[in-house]
Amino acid sequence: MDAVNYSNFRKNLKDYMIKVNEDAVPYIVTSKNAEEDIVVMSKRDYDNMVENAYINSSKANVDFIMASWKQARTGQANERPWQ
Repeated sequence: MDAVNYSNFRKNLKDYMIKVNEDAVPYIVTSKNAEEDIVVMSKRDYDNMVENAYINSSKANVDFIMASWKQARTGQANERPWQ
């Protein structure tokens, strides 16, 4: 993850927005007070992060996914047609 200071980020906001969205590059925007630093990422990446956190918040979900993944790796999974 790259870092950029606030002044440079503000001055080149459009360019950073393009990089964040097209290249999936998040940025740490730094300020004089490190406690006020922020992270800028695309909405697509943010939504993905939130969805993964939700899925991983349930042990039952994680166990089901891991069991399914193991079946797929060992050739025990059955392919189903999409409807």
